[in-house]
Order: sequence, then C-alpha cells, then structure tokens
Amino acid sequence: MGFDLRQVVAGILTITMFVMLGQMLHRDYFDSLQEKAQGDAQDIEFEGSKVAVKDGLVGTVEGNSKGPWMEDNTDLNPCWPTLLSDEAVSSKGYVTFSLTNGPEYHISQITDAVMVAKHLGATLVLPDIRGSKPGDERSFEDIYDADKLIKSLENVVKVVQQLPEEVSLRNMAIVKVPTRVTEDYIKEHIVPIFKSKGNIRVASYFPSVNLRKSSQDGETDPVACLAMFGSLELQPEVNAVAESMVERLRTHSRKSGGRFIAVDLRIDVLEKKNCHTTGVGGSKTCYNAQEIALFLRKLGFASDTTIYLTQPRWDSSLNILKDIFPKTFTKEAIMPASKRSKYLESESSEYENAIDFYISSRSDVFIPAISGLFYANTVGKRIALGKPQVLVPAEISETSGLATDFISPYISKKNHLAYSCFC
Repeated sequence: MGFDLRQVVAGILTITMFVMLGQMLHRDYFDSLQEKAQGDAQDIEFEGSKVAVKDGLVGTVEGNSKGPWMEDNTDLNPCWPTLLSDEAVSSKGYVTFSLTNGPEYHISQITDAVMVAKHLGATLVLPDIRGSKPGDERSFEDIYDADKLIKSLENVVKVVQQLPEEVSLRNMAIVKVPTRVTEDYIKEHIVPIFKSKGNIRVASYFPSVNLRKSSQDGETDPVACLAMFGSLELQPEVNAVAESMVERLRTHSRKSGGRFIAVDLRIDVLEKKNCHTTGVGGSKTCYNAQEIALFLRKLGFASDTTIYLTQPRWDSSLNILKDIFPKTFTKEAIMPASKRSKYLESESSEYENAIDFYISSRSDVFIPAISGLFYANTVGKRIALGKPQVLVPAEISETSGLATDFISPYISKKNHLAYSCFC
C-alpha cells in the first residue's frame, strides 16, 4: 500500500504540535508576572479584516495575511522633568563604578550609581565597561554617548570623565548596593561610609531581575527615572550600525508594511536552562526555536514575516524556525559587510549585546524566548518608546489564538517600573 507524503508530513507536524502543547499544559507561567490580560475582548472590523481589540491593543482574528500586528502608543510622556531640582550639587567626594554583563545590566548600574551620587552630593565618574573575561575592558565612549550622559544629568549630578590624579582607586571603599537602591537605603547604609572615606566605588547586585512595581513601593524617584530612561544612548557610530540593521530588516518586510519581529533567543542560554523540558514544579522560563515557530504560526503571523534573532551566529537548531519563516536572520546576515570585522569578530561581545538591545527595543513586536533582565529592561525601553507589543510565549489552546492574550503582564497590567516614570 502506498503512502501519501503530504499526509505523513502533516501527521508529523500535528504530533509535534500536541507534544509542545502537552508540555505547556503542565508548566507555570513564563515568569511570576505571566498572567492573562485583564478586560473583555471585542471583535471589530478594521481595514476590511476582523480583529480583536483588548486593552487598547489590536490583534488580527482572521482574514489579514499580514499577521497580528499592533499599533504603537505615543500617548506617554516623561513625568520626571518637572520634578527635578534646577542645579546639581556636588561635594569634594567621588563615586566610581563599572558597567558589566551587557546593556540590560548597564541601565540598572547607571541608575544605581546616579542615585548614590545624587543623594550623597558627590561627583560621578564616567564608568568603564568590563566584559566577562579578565582584562576585557573598554572605555564608556566605545559604546555609549558620553556627551549625552553628561548633558542629561547636568541638573542632577556632576559627571567627570576621570578621577583627578591625586585620588587613588586603591583607597576607595567598595560599597555593594541592591539594584533599585532608594534614598532611605543610601542615607542609612552608604552615607556613613562616604563621610568616613570621602570617595567610594559602587557595585550593584541584583536580588531580583524583576522590574515590576509592587503596591508596596513608594513613588519612583525622578532621578532614577531620568537615569534609567533619559541618559544612556549608543555613541553615534554604533547607533548608525544598529539603525542600518533595523532598516535592512524593514526592507525585507515590505509585504507587511516594513514591520518585523525581534526574538531574544540565544542557544547557549537555552542549553543552560534545559529548555527542552519543563523545570521544577512544571515551570518553563524559556522556549526553543521550534516552540517559537509554532507559537508565531498559531498567532497568525504569515510565513513571509521578517524575524531578527539575538543569537550571535546561525546554529543548525534554528533551521526549523527558518523553514517556517524563511526571512529569519542573525546579525551576520544583515550587518553591513564593512562593519563586521569590528563589531562581529571582536573577542568581546559588548558591541553585539548593545546592538541586540537596540533592535529588540525598536522592533514592531518583541518576543522573549528567555526570561530575565534582558526581557525586563527591553520592555521598559519599549514602554518609553511607545512600543508595547511584547508577546510572551505560552500555551495556545484551540479556542484562543489572539496576540492580545499573550501581551506581557508588564504591559497588560501596567506594573512595570517604567509606568511610574511616564504619564
């Protein structure tokens, strides 16, 4: 008896889908924030297609081959400018620090150091950037815009390029501070050390990678808001490279109006987290290429959708994603050839990490295949830019395939720290 090859392939895909859904049914949410959006959905007609509107976000139900894209939200504006004092006050003391572990950490480290310097009345020294390997150091200006940082903070804290020669790093007290450090913590734990030593070196530690604002938190300090969302930008050359890559992705996306998806999916992290199985208690905090591909197709994204992956280089495990979405790219495919030797062939990954964060913050849709601080701070930057389209992978039942059902709880519940800084 002969076999119909199309039926065999269809059967394999069906089995794969049910295996994936079976795994998802026995897990917790993507992270502690992964809860369904509140509010009732309603169907409306939009540009000739039936769509669902939920919490102000638009998602395709049927009839639109372009996929369940959503609109930007430009209604939010920074709240902090009217709350800041007119002039920075600095003492003779200095606060130094370093940036480590990538841009998702840099944002928090900058914010903590600015908070400490401001509430001590100290002068902040521009940080260096340190990689994961010994001796892997860069100047701040290699990646970020020093003039922008100094100018943006001029009414908050004085920032200098380097320590005076008469001040030695060896004599500085190293002070560890919890990220999202508060004025009360600074007064109680850091002021006495600063008064005793005169100069300190700050090192942030991360009790949590959660950036949710809880009901127990007070009002977010406007200084922290400025430091987190208004001070750190890529230096012009790096910014130009990242922006050229965004434009290349949009060129590939002409059929969908220039829109593209960014997925934070890194093979080395997936392997460490053992993402092919559920974790303790059935929880799942990351998704592989196959699961992301099925998630996107179930939501209704067309096969010609353009996708950017944060994975540094192409890996064979990504082939299944490219089979379903042929316009799937990693950096080497869309970076200008003249820039690859500098930005892709360096032993340090700092350039690549900064570019990933830039593109993920500006894509039309962002999907975190991995939970963590990159996800949390990317969401914060997207809120600041008016791009709330963040879809968190989760179970899709036969009766629910709307993109709006998978909006990040940071967005749907408006409980991200960023919502305290924009109004």
